[in-house]
Amino acid sequence: MIRNAHMANVIETLHDDLRGPQGLDQEECLAQVDRLVNSPLLQRSENLCRLVQYLAGQTLNSPPHHPKEYEIATEALGRARDFDPKLDACVRVLAGRLRSRLAEYYKSTGVRDPIRIDVPKGSYMLSFERRTDIPERRSPPAEPLSASPEPTALVGNQRTVQVLLATLAVVLLAIGSVIYFVHHRSAESAIRKAAAGPMPTAFQAFWNPFLHGSQETIVVFSNASFVGDPETGFRYFEPTRDSSDQINQHYTGVGELLGVVELDRLFQRSGGQFLVKPGGWFTFDEARSNNLIFVGSPTENLTLRQIPTTQEFVFRRVPIGGNHWNEVIVDLHPRAGETGMYPPNSKAGSEDPDYALIALTPGLDHLHWTLILAGRSTVSTQAAVDYVCDPSSLDEILKRLNLTSGTEVQPFEALLRVEVAHDVPMETKLVDFRRTKH
Repeated sequence: MIRNAHMANVIETLHDDLRGPQGLDQEECLAQVDRLVNSPLLQRSENLCRLVQYLAGQTLNSPPHHPKEYEIATEALGRARDFDPKLDACVRVLAGRLRSRLAEYYKSTGVRDPIRIDVPKGSYMLSFERRTDIPERRSPPAEPLSASPEPTALVGNQRTVQVLLATLAVVLLAIGSVIYFVHHRSAESAIRKAAAGPMPTAFQAFWNPFLHGSQETIVVFSNASFVGDPETGFRYFEPTRDSSDQINQHYTGVGELLGVVELDRLFQRSGGQFLVKPGGWFTFDEARSNNLIFVGSPTENLTLRQIPTTQEFVFRRVPIGGNHWNEVIVDLHPRAGETGMYPPNSKAGSEDPDYALIALTPGLDHLHWTLILAGRSTVSTQAAVDYVCDPSSLDEILKRLNLTSGTEVQPFEALLRVEVAHDVPMETKLVDFRRTKH
């Protein structure tokens, strides 16, 4: 079991206001906390484990006291005494991630746990509730015998079409919602700019060209084109073998959409604004006259294949047997003894860690900048966006760049390793960093 000093200080008896009709006691609550911090969704994130244990200790030990961001950062996360929550949003970010992990946990690993733990919005405390909605374990019903397989196949095809149409509608609605959301909120940017809190100096220097350039930054997110149909199967559109009139589907991953929303939060907090476009709507005239942020890999963000981009790491598809392919990130200049391929294994069905690339390159006219945030999957793309939007995680890259106040950002390429569980980025680490020349 994972426990720390915060849990050891929890009192032996719960306060009266914690004992309610649910009949919860301390040992039950602590046991549930142990289940959480030892689950795959939390155990790989040391900060999330520290946060949930600290909040559990505060909730069980002194319910009337609601800890502040400063207390959590300095007592639970090991931040320095000069920590300023106005400049560093790490506690708010972690609390949001913990809330998301808890929701995911009770839909998967903890679906039958007896106690539900949550982080109510508006405070940094935990709530403990005895569950009454635990699903019963049931054996799967026996499938009825069918004398004629043809009608069953027909129904299956009809359901496939219905599911595909419903999925397409949801994706299109999500894309439209993100575009509307970003542009609607950008109208408030001028008002918020004066009230926006300052960011750490180096963090601000990194983002300054995109936040306060002479022209608005354009965020280009992947909106991959597909050809095919439900009967023959869908595949990526390939310009060398397909004509554009064969395209009948477009797809944007959830990670890309969440990435655009995360970028919007950063820009709004900093008083900046940007235009957002799906990859298919982007033009080369815009590439020459604007700062650009690409969200998504070249497999789905095809514009990245047509403009000068990275020099050290590239995305490639490699065969993994039969008709299957796997997208990997290839190191064009590997060190001695390194395979130069990420992930190193490419066997079908293998559970490799995911990888993502962050690259800052000069624009086509060398007067602007291009930032590439691309993962092998939609999940690792989301992790790359989260990494550059969080001052605490981006700090390692900033140190490698020796970026301080008054210095200019320099081109680089950084490789990230992303641990994923249940389609959620759990832990992201910088595994390689290269300065580049252009």
